[in-house]
Amino acid sequence: MERAESLCRLLRLQTEALVDRPLRDIHFGWTRIYNVLNRTPPGGSLELSVSDDFTLADSYTLADDLTFERTNPDSVWSCFSMGRENARQIRHCISGELWTSLNLSYLRIQKLSIQDIWRVSPEGFYADTASEMDRFAGVAAATMYRDESWRFMQLGRFVESSQVAASLLLAQLHSSAISDEQSDADWSSLLRVYHAVEAYNNSYSVEVVPEHVLNLLATDALLPNSLCRSLDRTVSNLDSIGSGPNPRASGAARRLAGRMAALVHYDWPDTEDRETLLQRVRDDSRELHSLVTQAYFDYPIEESSGR
Repeated sequence: MERAESLCRLLRLQTEALVDRPLRDIHFGWTRIYNVLNRTPPGGSLELSVSDDFTLADSYTLADDLTFERTNPDSVWSCFSMGRENARQIRHCISGELWTSLNLSYLRIQKLSIQDIWRVSPEGFYADTASEMDRFAGVAAATMYRDESWRFMQLGRFVESSQVAASLLLAQLHSSAISDEQSDADWSSLLRVYHAVEAYNNSYSVEVVPEHVLNLLATDALLPNSLCRSLDRTVSNLDSIGSGPNPRASGAARRLAGRMAALVHYDWPDTEDRETLLQRVRDDSRELHSLVTQAYFDYPIEESSGR
């Protein structure tokens, strides 16, 4: 669900840009999203077109691939379906209010197609869907018992958030590097994705400086979805859960999470190679996911001696 929310925030900005943004900005936005997902667009590549009509039709196809495509495991529909199925399997571990909220939203999105949202207001659909996912977090916080179920939900959320943040910042750097021209709108839109425009203005100024944007989104512990905060919450939730049935894997997971947080807290200010650091955090986030699975869910069962 965390992955679907991030994608909805990106797609909301992207569909809003179709109304009045230059073709170059629209192309940049689609390139950034597909770089985040490490997915090849339908047709194999994204070409910057000079035709408004072609760009609109192309955006329709790309939005469908990212929203309702069943074979795309990262589409909003697929993430929603997997999230709801996971919730169904652990129905006894979550609150009834959370299940009801999730199920109603699932039933709504299952009835829709790209044609339904495109002829009305695609940006409205993405805004509403992202708001529903924010509501899930609120309902969970208000109704769930603070046992291991809660801790694992928070752990999964922040591991995913760390991976998405690192991938998005990398995609921003990559897309900017290959762009023929730089635009403040590219970095302003990134602040909007993180609901960080006001925080940026208060910390820096109204002038958008890429280096300042990177610093804010990576290292500001007060920003809800910053890379730094996601990693800190990952560490704290792992500590709260403690050792699992596979102590070796759970210990490795806690150490890896600590090293990732240290990279952002202590190495980020001193390094000029931000791209390599972000690649390491992104790759380590995936490794952390694997270690958590080994430690708590997919651990080997050893037979007792003499049996």
